[in-house]
Amino acid sequence: MAGGKETTRQRMINIMYLVLLAMLALNVSDTILDAFKNINDSLDTSKNNVNTSINQLFSAFENSKLKEEPARAQPIYEKAQQAKAAADELNNYIDGIKKQFTQAGDGIDPETGDLVNRSNQDIAQNIMINKKEADKLKAKINATREKLISLLDPADRANVSFSLEAKDPERKRKGNWQETYFGEGTPLTAAMTVLTKLQADTKNAEAEVVKKLFGNMDKAQVNLDQFAAVAVAPTSYVIQGQPYTAEVFLTASDSRSTPDITVNGNKLSIKDGKGTYTGGTGSVGQFTWVGTIRVRQTDGTVKEYKTQPQSYQVAKPSASVASTKLNVIYAGIPNPFTVSAAGFPLESIKASISGGSMSGSNGNYNVNVPGSLVGSEVSVNVSANNAGKTVSLGSQKFRVKGIPTPVAKVGGRAGGDVASVQLKSETEIEADLDDFPFDVKFKIQRYKVTIIKPRSDAVTIAASGGSFAGAVKGAINSVTPGTRVFFEDIVSIGPDGRQKILPSLAFSVK
Repeated sequence: MAGGKETTRQRMINIMYLVLLAMLALNVSDTILDAFKNINDSLDTSKNNVNTSINQLFSAFENSKLKEEPARAQPIYEKAQQAKAAADELNNYIDGIKKQFTQAGDGIDPETGDLVNRSNQDIAQNIMINKKEADKLKAKINATREKLISLLDPADRANVSFSLEAKDPERKRKGNWQETYFGEGTPLTAAMTVLTKLQADTKNAEAEVVKKLFGNMDKAQVNLDQFAAVAVAPTSYVIQGQPYTAEVFLTASDSRSTPDITVNGNKLSIKDGKGTYTGGTGSVGQFTWVGTIRVRQTDGTVKEYKTQPQSYQVAKPSASVASTKLNVIYAGIPNPFTVSAAGFPLESIKASISGGSMSGSNGNYNVNVPGSLVGSEVSVNVSANNAGKTVSLGSQKFRVKGIPTPVAKVGGRAGGDVASVQLKSETEIEADLDDFPFDVKFKIQRYKVTIIKPRSDAVTIAASGGSFAGAVKGAINSVTPGTRVFFEDIVSIGPDGRQKILPSLAFSVK
C-alpha cells in the first residue's frame, strides 16, 4: 500500500495492520476488532491534525507572502490550491465508500462506536472486489499521487517521500493490491481502517507538497558573494551655505551571475555582475533615465528591479562677461533678460526685480520699469529650487535710464533742401530714434509750423498730433520754390510717459 520513503510511524502502522490480518486468519475476536477500531481512531486523529497544520500553512502564507510579494507568491499559491483540491477530491471519494460500508454494516453501534456488523467478512469483498470499487480507488490514488508530484519543481520531485500509492505487492501471496486489502476474509472494520489510513496518507502527501511549494518563497534569489561600500550623493554641485549630503551603505552582488540590465530600454554590457551606463551629452538640457535589472533566481523565476529616476544636466560651455558701466535698464519698454546659474536646470530658476515688474520663465524674462524710476537703481534677484528648498543665488543692481531723445523728421529728412513736390506729398511729422537697440515708438503731441514765402509775411500755425491736416496741410500745399518752412516747438511722448522737446527742423523748398 505504500510507495517511496515511509516515516517510522507509517511503518509501525503497516506492521501492526499486517499482524492483525495474520491473527484474523486464526480467529476474529472482539479484541482484534477493537484493535482495528483503535488504529482507525488514531489514524483519523492524525489525519485531522495534519489537516489543521495545512490550514495554518495556507493562513500564514496568505497573510504574509501573498500580501508582501503578490506577483511572485500568486503562482505558488495557485499550485498549492491545486494540491489541496486534488487531495480533497480523493478524500471525499473515500468518504463515499465509507458511507457504503456504514450502510451495508447496519450503521454504528453506540456501545462500541464501531460498525454494528464490524466482523462481517463479506461486505467489504462484495463492494470493493465484486463491484470493482477497489479498481476505481486504486486508479484514483495513483492519479492523485501523479497530480501532486507534477505540481512540484523537477528538483523537488526526486525527493518525494509520501506513501500515497496503490501498487501490487512484490510477493503475490494474496493477489493484487485490491485483493490484499479488501479480499476474502477481510472484516468490515479492517477495511474501514484501510480507508482511513488512505485518507491519512492523502493528507500527509498534501502537506508535503504544500510545504515544498511554500518553501520556494524562502529560497535565496541570488548568491551574494561580492560586497562593496558605496557612497551616493544627490548632486556634486553645492551652493555656499548649503549642506553636502550623501548616503553611504554596503552593497552585495553575485559576481557569477549575468543579470539583464537596461537603461531606457537599451541593454548594457555586464562585467562582474555590474553594468555601466554612459549618458549622451550631444545636446543641452536635463535628461532623466531609469535602470532596470532582471535577475534569474535559484527557483528559475525572473525578478525585476528598477532604480529610482536619475537625472543629469547638460549645459553649453560658457563664460560670463559684463560691462559694469552699462548695467542699465530703460524705463517704459520691455528689456529682455536671460538668467541662468551653473548646476541648476533653467526650469528651477526664478528671477524678480525690486522695482517695476519681471515676467517670463526657463531663463528668458522681460523687465519693465516705469519712468518714475529713471535715475534710480533696481536689483534683479535670482533664486533656485535645490532639493525642495529655495536657495538665493544672489542679486545684481541696474541703473534705470530714460529712453534717449528722438529726432524729428519729415519724409525721413531732418531738414535741408527739399523739392516742393516731395514736401507736398508728406502727411506727418515723425519722431525717429536712430541707432537704438530697441524698436521704440514715439508720438508727436504738438508742433508749430512757420512758412515764409518770397515777398510774403511769415505764417505760423500750431497743430496737435503729428499729422498734416487742415490749415497745416493747406499751407504746405501752397509752398513754391524759394519758400522756407520751419517746424518748431515739437513735443513728443515716449512709452515711458515722459515728454521730450525735439530739435527744430528747417527746410528750403526748391
